[in-house]
Amino acid sequence: MAAPEAWRARSCWFCEVAAATTMEATSREAAPAKSSASGPSAPPALLELCGRAVSAHMGVLESGVWALPGPILQSILPLLNIYYLERIEETALKKGLSTQAIWRRLWDELMKTRPSSLESVTCWRAKFMEAFFSHVLRGTIDVSSDRRLCDQRFSPLLHSSRHVRQLTICNMLQGATELVAEPNRRVLETLASSLHTLKFRHLLFSDVAAQQSLRQLLHQLIHHGAVSQVSLYSWPVPESALFILILTMSAGFWQPGPGGPPCRLCGEASRGRAPSREEGSLLLGSRRPRRDAAERCAAALMATRRKSEAKQMLRAAPATRVTRRSTQESLTAGGTEPKKELHPPATSEAPGTKRPPTAPAATSSASASSSTSSSKRAPASSAPQPKPLKRFKRAAGKKGARTRQGSGAESEDLYDFVFIVAGEKEDGEEMEIGEVACGALDGSDPSCLGLPALEASQRFRSISTLELFTVPLSTEAALTLCHLLSSWVSLESLTLSYNGLGSNIFRLLDSLRALSGQAGCRLRALHLSDLFSPLPILELTRAIVRALPLLRVLSIRVDHPSQRENPAVPGNAGPPSHIIGDEEIPENCLEQLEMGFPRGAQPAPLLCSVLKASGSLQQLSLDSATFASPQDFGLVLQTLKEYNLALKRLSFHDMNLADCQGEVLFLLQNLTLQEITFSFCRLFEKRPAQFLPEMVAAMKGNSTLKGLRLPGNRLGNAGLLALADVFSEDSSSSLCQLDISSNCIKPDGLLEFAKRLERWGRGAFGHLRLFQNWLDQDAVTAREAIRRLRATCHVVSDSWDSSQAFADYVSTM
Repeated sequence: MAAPEAWRARSCWFCEVAAATTMEATSREAAPAKSSASGPSAPPALLELCGRAVSAHMGVLESGVWALPGPILQSILPLLNIYYLERIEETALKKGLSTQAIWRRLWDELMKTRPSSLESVTCWRAKFMEAFFSHVLRGTIDVSSDRRLCDQRFSPLLHSSRHVRQLTICNMLQGATELVAEPNRRVLETLASSLHTLKFRHLLFSDVAAQQSLRQLLHQLIHHGAVSQVSLYSWPVPESALFILILTMSAGFWQPGPGGPPCRLCGEASRGRAPSREEGSLLLGSRRPRRDAAERCAAALMATRRKSEAKQMLRAAPATRVTRRSTQESLTAGGTEPKKELHPPATSEAPGTKRPPTAPAATSSASASSSTSSSKRAPASSAPQPKPLKRFKRAAGKKGARTRQGSGAESEDLYDFVFIVAGEKEDGEEMEIGEVACGALDGSDPSCLGLPALEASQRFRSISTLELFTVPLSTEAALTLCHLLSSWVSLESLTLSYNGLGSNIFRLLDSLRALSGQAGCRLRALHLSDLFSPLPILELTRAIVRALPLLRVLSIRVDHPSQRENPAVPGNAGPPSHIIGDEEIPENCLEQLEMGFPRGAQPAPLLCSVLKASGSLQQLSLDSATFASPQDFGLVLQTLKEYNLALKRLSFHDMNLADCQGEVLFLLQNLTLQEITFSFCRLFEKRPAQFLPEMVAAMKGNSTLKGLRLPGNRLGNAGLLALADVFSEDSSSSLCQLDISSNCIKPDGLLEFAKRLERWGRGAFGHLRLFQNWLDQDAVTAREAIRRLRATCHVVSDSWDSSQAFADYVSTM
């Protein structure tokens, strides 16, 4: 009897609160009600008045509210603010109550955005709190504007931080400084354990203070946190220093910035051991000079300002305009060599001594000169036009390298790494970009390129997924990325999308080959796409498969033909021999292969060589592939049948298969495939009356095919009715997914298709997709057809304006 007594006690307490609240509300509403011209409005319900009072005093009544019976608690939940609603979630679930509808309503009323139709929201509480955190961090929402968001007892950032799985940093690194501030230390600690994905969108130029804050943020979230994925989106003019900072921190390297506070977690891990001054130089290698703060700032300025930014700065300060040529002429006139002025000999400065006051100014001027000169260089582009050769200095044997030792030397930071990659040009030993691209990692010392020796450096935790979408990579940035990749053993997935690699693709292949040779290499997925490639796509695919034999997923797309495919373009020197060797491709572990081809016929034997070496292939997708003849296409299909016995899914998109109807029938008779896609392949352009019955007969005899996708093939009503015979009583087909989107289907044809399925008594066969068909021409008939079909399968359709398809209509008249 204890439980009923407790329930009765809670109910009495609730009624006492309700009575007091009712008396107070009645006294407040009495005066307005008397003066109302339209008469007093209906008073709120007793339960609602009590709920308002309880929600306003949750700081005192929280424990009592948690113990309320489920029916009473259910009426109070919508009246709570987001903080108590989040805290009471576990208790509500134990009582059989759900708060998902409340969080969905809060999303619609406060966020005022509609989630993507492709997004499946499993938890509206987590989605709301994650978006709420981002809005508060950026200052785009006022928590005091709504009582449901405002509560002095809670910190909005701290309370919502544990629900954040994905954080996006935009523009001028907004939010990075706030997160590393001391008042938000607990927020950052919570994010370190909850955050998995860090995204950067539309980044702009940032100052040193913002980069220092980002440095601390990345160190906390990646090196001491749980972030496993870093993605960069839409960065048209990347700032070299910032980009290299994000890359190196993602790869696990850490050095505190100049004047930055020491990491508390690093101190705890090392049990108070002070970091050695030599530890900072591990990242730099033994051959690099140690530079003071003035040189580091000059190096960062030189690496970060490109042509547009340089022009803007010069217009703002025309008096300080200095060019490399004018600087060299003035130095030569004064009897001083520019190289020696930029790099004084090591003997000119004793260990532990300070530089003269004029040295930083001279260095800054020279660096500004180099910045102006380097800003005139065009970044590495993948355009087919011939580009001038860029030259990079060698570190080995460089004269005039200056080292600083003793207690007066400052510890290097990541700006030294930037200086190494984007270092100023010299008149001495130089190396052409062709030498850099053609296998500099192939057995050579990385320090000869001016890059650090990463093998000897100490690393922290690094991410497993790196994605670069529409981020043009300069030569310096590409070299840095490739050098980091060569030992990034924790990386599992790499996406490089429209980065303008150009000839740097050769160095990327070399770094991937070096990474594959590392013990513990985990790279299993590579997604590569670009406008141009110096290699034809099939040769590039062969090179990647050779370099990464353990790769499981490979997605590669090139939009335009390579220079080698266009002999009219001058200066298209051939790639190194070890990249495009004619030897057989060794057996690999590829399971999924997606290829997007440029225009032009593709050599079928090269594709077949890749397929023969991929015995574990389960999914193949060919987009815009063109072959010289149907026989070449048949050769590819025959190779699939003989060598790829594990293949389950096959997809063709935007391919002209009007003349390959025999090959299509060969595919439909394959008893190992479970899903076939012919998307916009012009299947029924020729001989539809003869081809459709043959196709249906092949499908009726195939008992393993589960899904058939035919979008954009101009099937029409006649073709749809012919396909209905696949589900007849004498068919052994087990087809359960059918996609007939964009096929000029009208409502009367769809209705007849539904009636035939009903007449044959076919059970539910799964999904039917009807996007972008002409169903709006007769809405009543279309609704009736869809109603009948939903008794047989799950129908997915849309409200599409068929008037936009006039061209397709004319072509089928």
